[in-house]
Amino acid sequence: MVDGLELAVLIGLQASGKSTFTRRLLAPDHVVVSKDAFPHARDRQRRQMRLVAEALAAGRCVAVDNTNPSPREWQPLIEAARAHGAATVGYWFPPDVRGALARNAVREGRARVPDVGLFATLKRLQPPRPADGFDRLYEVRFDGRGGFRIAPMPEG
Repeated sequence: MVDGLELAVLIGLQASGKSTFTRRLLAPDHVVVSKDAFPHARDRQRRQMRLVAEALAAGRCVAVDNTNPSPREWQPLIEAARAHGAATVGYWFPPDVRGALARNAVREGRARVPDVGLFATLKRLQPPRPADGFDRLYEVRFDGRGGFRIAPMPEG
């Protein structure tokens, strides 16, 4: 592994705090890639993977700020990290449906996700496991003071 090179994969519902977490804690030293940044791209997945690969090849850490609800979404990212010698770190935002719906309701314009989209993500949302290929896994929750509590996820 390339020392210090990592790919951070955020996993959670829309309006769970992923983007705020990324902006505050990861963006200072990670290239942030989010499909939300290119809503009109023909193949958002291909574009995301190209941006991830380019940043990793340049020796830059990357944070992928999408819902990434299942192995289907995070496996290609883990493979890209491995191909570039990067560690893969998962940040799991356990579902808080009531809180996500409330935060989503105050969003404006394109930032607001239809509630049905949030529930569709919830149906597919799976907690990540070390067996999925992550090198490190953390659980992220709001701390009640405007910040986050980050704790290693239990093994197994």
